Amino acid sequence: MRRALLVVAAVGVLLLAGGWWALWAGGGAPTRQTVVVEQGATLRSLCPGLAKKQLIPGSCGSYRAMARLFGSKDGIQAGEFEVPAHTGGAALLDLLQHGQPVQRLITIPEGLPSILVQEKLAALPFATGPAPLPAEGSVLPDSYTYERGEARAAILARMVKAMAALREKLWKAKKGDCVASQADAIILASIVEKETAKPAERPLVAGVYCNRLKIGMKLDADPTFIYPITRGKPLGRRPLASEVHAKNDYNTYEKAGLPVGPIANPGKASIAAVLNPAPTKALYFVADGTGGHVFADTLEQQNANVAKWFAIRRQRGEM
Repeated sequence: MRRALLVVAAVGVLLLAGGWWALWAGGGAPTRQTVVVEQGATLRSLCPGLAKKQLIPGSCGSYRAMARLFGSKDGIQAGEFEVPAHTGGAALLDLLQHGQPVQRLITIPEGLPSILVQEKLAALPFATGPAPLPAEGSVLPDSYTYERGEARAAILARMVKAMAALREKLWKAKKGDCVASQADAIILASIVEKETAKPAERPLVAGVYCNRLKIGMKLDADPTFIYPITRGKPLGRRPLASEVHAKNDYNTYEKAGLPVGPIANPGKASIAAVLNPAPTKALYFVADGTGGHVFADTLEQQNANVAKWFAIRRQRGEM
């Protein structure tokens, strides 16, 4: 009799353990699933959708009961969650309560103008709300994560905050005396950013412009006369003579000193180059045909370099 009772008890324990496994630890859909949790959702409101995706074993009532008995009392997070195949009921609840929501990515390249930053924000999938137009030069080029349902304005705010923090940090570490303020540093850095795609050249290009500023010489930077026409977008054609010589607050062919504002959003390297320019006597530079530039201290040297560049362009059939 005692042996029979022990057997019955053992079977009961096994059945209970099996039930616990079936209703709580086991189960799960055979394939990866995505679960989107709206703000304020509860396990009760989510449960029908989870059951439809075959993510929970048994009924919603039994799953919620197991969650009350064995799960955490923490609330469900809002966000988008990737649920791996064969995720058990306990692991699913833990994911929804404590897991990392899916992180999406937006990348702002160095030198992107604000009008194109706005377009990239507007095109973000699963972000919400309007895309504000940031002030030119206020956004730090970098890659930023965001979650499904996040406001575009909030994503932009992080970009602007990152630029403000970097600008302050680099300003404190500056060694040069090229510019008088952080605002001027961003303006000049935006020109340096647009003038060269070679990172190694940035301090030297900054040095040339610093030399020009110090003697009151015009910067003669092509991107500055293009900016008022397109707000930083590619011109897509050869500029007109009237555009090159247009009198406005940006055109450095017509006025000495810096433009009235930035012409793009410069990256960290260009800002650092302006605040710590390379020591140089150069006042000129021109393309060298390889994607870089050749620098000159005198106008005579510059004219010779320009002649070489024109010869290269003729050989290429560009003239």
